[in-house]
Amino acid sequence: MTITTTTHLNFRGDARAALELYRSVFGGELALVTYEDAHAAQDPAEAAQIMWGQVQGDNGFHVMAYDVPGRLPHEPGVNPVFVSVRGTDADELTAYWTGLSEGATVVQDLAPAGWSPLYGMLRDRFGVVWVLDVAAS
Repeated sequence: MTITTTTHLNFRGDARAALELYRSVFGGELALVTYEDAHAAQDPAEAAQIMWGQVQGDNGFHVMAYDVPGRLPHEPGVNPVFVSVRGTDADELTAYWTGLSEGATVVQDLAPAGWSPLYGMLRDRFGVVWVLDVAAS
């Protein structure tokens, strides 16, 4: 299996605008999924916000972003980045999860999700937030 790590930026309502800017600067394809698209809108006012987005270019540029829901704390600059680890092998990702989870705070258990066969998020013992998932086909 191969994996990739990608910078994952966190916004409060500005993810779409940020990703559009990065696409205009670096080029590449823009992909956006709103909370409404994923049937995950808990607040109707946030339905059009970005649950998952990315810009990926043939030149190697790749960044992901989302809008932190209002029910979760968010202070710009305090927790602006996740490290996203995406792979194709659930067993290998589970082993990474196990290694990272020692002394960690689990934000979202590693389990199937509506957009991925396996997804989880944790804050490791050093305060770094990791998102691990199996790439959906």
